[in-house]
Amino acid sequence: MPVLRHAQRYERPGGAANVAMNLAGLGCKVVLGGFWGRDAECNELRATLEKAGIDTVGVVSTTLPTVSKTRIIGRNQQLLRLDIESREKPSAEEAAELEKTAVALVEKVNVVVLSDYAKGALTTSLCEAVIRAARRRGVPVLADPKTPDFSKYSGATCVCPNLNELSVATGVPQHELPALIDAGGEQRREHDIEYLVVTMSEKGIRVLRDGPSFHSPARAREVFDVSGAGDTVIAMLAAGFAGGLNIERSVELANLAAGIVVGKVGTVPIAGHELVSLLTPSMGLSGADKVLDRHRMAQRVAEWRAGGESIVFTNGCFDLLHVGHVTLLEDCRRFGTKLVLGLNTDASISRLKGPSRPVVGQNERARVMAALAAVDAVVLFDEDTPLEVIQELQPDVLVKGGDYSVETVVGHEVVAARGGRVEIVPTVEGFSTTNIVRKLSAQGPTC
Repeated sequence: MPVLRHAQRYERPGGAANVAMNLAGLGCKVVLGGFWGRDAECNELRATLEKAGIDTVGVVSTTLPTVSKTRIIGRNQQLLRLDIESREKPSAEEAAELEKTAVALVEKVNVVVLSDYAKGALTTSLCEAVIRAARRRGVPVLADPKTPDFSKYSGATCVCPNLNELSVATGVPQHELPALIDAGGEQRREHDIEYLVVTMSEKGIRVLRDGPSFHSPARAREVFDVSGAGDTVIAMLAAGFAGGLNIERSVELANLAAGIVVGKVGTVPIAGHELVSLLTPSMGLSGADKVLDRHRMAQRVAEWRAGGESIVFTNGCFDLLHVGHVTLLEDCRRFGTKLVLGLNTDASISRLKGPSRPVVGQNERARVMAALAAVDAVVLFDEDTPLEVIQELQPDVLVKGGDYSVETVVGHEVVAARGGRVEIVPTVEGFSTTNIVRKLSAQGPTC
């Protein structure tokens, strides 16, 4: 049997609570309803939700245990999942209390999400009562189904099955996609559902509605874990409806959001800044906007990585820019999608190269380097080596130009420890700042 060494442990809300976390991450005010037990898991869940600003007034305590799932992960792969839950359903009294609470909360919200994990909270009676109350107020209702009978969501604004869920509900095999989509359309009309939003993994998202369907293709991303991607989709759709967006724009944003979360390991909700970062790529930034301090640089790298970007790091003095520098940076860009340049400060260069250097001050050097198309961001460091910056940013690829071996490159251990790599690129012979300074000195003063 496999033997694993424990490295870290973390607790994250799942199920409907993960939908709530996604909505909170997008900046929405969220009220959560459902069941939880009277146990330690409940206390942990409550604390996490309240820390995220989620109101749990709609959650009813039950004698059943709080559902928990323990995932064992090694090298970014799930090896085992242990589920702790009861097969019993909440009592009739508990179900009635939740239904009464949920209907009352409809009066206070702009959108309702029925995140149905088939654990007994969303009974047919509750779904019908909530949908009726929402329709009276003109409040959109979105449902994520885990049951094969879509009739419990009749009258909902939007139902969001994946291909497997739609296949189970219609009896049409997944591989017969055209027939499955047609059957989904019949389900939509039969149950008076305005939009049937079908998530199709790498095939994107299809919206079935009155008139022509709408298809949003998936964006190419490296996928680490699809856990919770459906939660992110319905959360983004709900946020879109709450913000007055149309179905097409809401689905496009949901597609982008799902692409971000599948690039993470485990059930991790979306954060608003990650979506903003994806919608405003750094190539649209001016040179001045690319020069960042250490804190802001770490934030930007985290946003890029959450969006599926691979981070390349190189460093140097770059005093008196020449063709060798430009060639190095262009080579660096080939190894990933975002290039971060670590730039020595004036004090750092003076310690390394003597009091006559640098020729060009750090602010001017940073601004010039940031103006280059190959560079996505510039960060200054005052230490003799960039080790601290590398430890903070944790790049995927570390690049050094010149006559080095991997073992002699500062920070190679840090990058290797997280599964990254070091690349050595040759320098352009005959070009260096030292040679330029020597040549200028030999020419003497000019006027």
